[in-house]
This record gives sequence, C-alpha cells and structure tokens, in this order.
Amino acid sequence: MIDFTKTAFIFPGQDSQAVGMGKDIFDAYPIARETIQQADDIMGIHLSKMMFEGSEDVLGDTAITQPAMYVCGMAVYLALKQEMPDAIPAFVAGHSLGEFTALTVAGALSYEDGVKLVQTRGQLMKDAGEKHPGGMAAILALDIDAVEVVVKQASEQSGGIVVIANDNCPGQVVISGDKAALDLAIELAKEAGARRAMPLDVSVATHSPLMNPAKEQFIEALNAAGISNAQIPVVQNVCACAVTDAQILRTNLEKQLVSSVRWTPSIEMMIAQGVDLFVEIGSKNVLTGLLRRINRDKIGVNIQDTSTLSNFMASNT
Repeated sequence: MIDFTKTAFIFPGQDSQAVGMGKDIFDAYPIARETIQQADDIMGIHLSKMMFEGSEDVLGDTAITQPAMYVCGMAVYLALKQEMPDAIPAFVAGHSLGEFTALTVAGALSYEDGVKLVQTRGQLMKDAGEKHPGGMAAILALDIDAVEVVVKQASEQSGGIVVIANDNCPGQVVISGDKAALDLAIELAKEAGARRAMPLDVSVATHSPLMNPAKEQFIEALNAAGISNAQIPVVQNVCACAVTDAQILRTNLEKQLVSSVRWTPSIEMMIAQGVDLFVEIGSKNVLTGLLRRINRDKIGVNIQDTSTLSNFMASNT
C-alpha cells in the first residue's frame, strides 16, 4: 500500500507538452472530459482540439502551451482522484507553470480562476518576449555555484542581463537573458568546464528580469483571482519552502515570473521532510527524470493516461 503521508504530487510545466496529451483520459473519464471542455468555454477557443489534434508549432506557442499543460494536469489529477479518493499527498509542487496546477490541487486556487490566470500569464509572457527578445540556454555538467559565477561575469562584462532561470537538477541548469549576455555566458560556461552549453529554441527569456514588462499586468490578474489558504502544503519555486498561507502564496507567485525555479532544493526539501515517492501528474515524465538526477534512492512515477493510472492503482493493492 502507498503511504501518502510520504508522497508528493508534482506537476510539469512548459516543454512537457505533446500533441494528443490528455485525449486518452478525456475519452475514458467523464470528469476529465467536463474539465477540458470547461476550459474551452472559459477561454473561448477550442483548446481541446489544439491539445488533441493541433500541430507541435501551435501547441508550442506559450500562450497555448500554458493553459494546455494546466488543463491536462487537472484532468489527469481528477481521474486519479475519482479512482483513489483518499490519495492526499503530504506536499504538492509544480515546475514553473506547474505550480498553478499544484495550487488548484491544494485548494488554494479555483479551476476557473486557474484557467484564466494561466491563459493571461502565457499571453503576457509572449508579449513581453516580443517587446524584449531574449533567449535561454542549458548548461550541463556544471554545478549551480559555478553557473552563478558565470552569469555574474557575463552580466558585468556585457552590460546586459543573464540569470539562472531553472535549477533543474545537479548538472542541469538553465540560464535566461538578453542575447549578448547569454552568448557570453555560454562561452564562459564552456571555459569553466561545462560538458555542454547550448542555446534553447525559444525567444522568451522566462524567469528573468526581461519578464518585468509582464509582471504588473500579471499581478493585476493575480489580484482578480481568489487565492485561499492551501489545504495541502505547496512547495513554491521561489523559496523552495512549503507554504499554506494565502498571502505568502500570492507574494511568491508575484515573484515567480522573474525569479529562478529552484527545483533541486524543492525536491531536496520534501525528501528531508520524509517524502520517498514522487508522483508526476500530467504530460510526459520530465520531472521523474530530474528526480533520478537529484536522488536515485527515491521513487518517481508518472501518471499521464489510463495505462499509467492503472499501473499506479495496481501498486496500491
């Protein structure tokens, strides 16, 4: 039997999208179907068609990706909850965008407000990227402290902006900023011993000060959404700490848009609190892969369709 007092539910963010995501659950579970169709109605677009039949280019547009990932995660979670009503984890957490799914699962954010909020977030980030183009790069096999030195040097020498966007796992750090500073940071990372330092195929410098133009309007949208105290502790990206208080949750969300995703310390914090099973809910298994790099002794499983849900249920017998 699964001990849910030693379990965390984790939710992926952008770059875990895939055409067809959620379709299997949509077909099998009326509650998932209602959830996805509700998002279509709220957004006023056929998001479900884009998720199930759209092109990778359409689904890869951040204004579409963000609500699609949120909606898929909630649909899969509600199917799990229908099958296992007593599955209440010790913590929930989400990577970047996935934090909004975690908040809804924790009872801190309604589904309707969540759909509106991630739709707004995606569009604002897209607009900010068009106004202030930037980029991101993955730095492999260089520890976080060394990357901190690299981005500091690159910012100072270029006069531009480059920061750590994602501390994904030991040996995998993503940096974000304007082109000149980013290019210099890539070269400095290679000189510092990185096995690879490569630009990513994005034009939006997420989790960096280049997102500041989106921040004010996002805060307005956040204020319009009802954030409540969480019923399950949410381990937030900004602080890598467990939060239930509504005001602190809101304050950390305001910062998240321009701050680093501290995923490695978030996972380590939950492990320190006794978590030994991490259940990734949503498209693909990116976070399960990162867990293996953070701590191979802990178990990670992914639930994204009826097959993986059935396997998870079987493990609880």
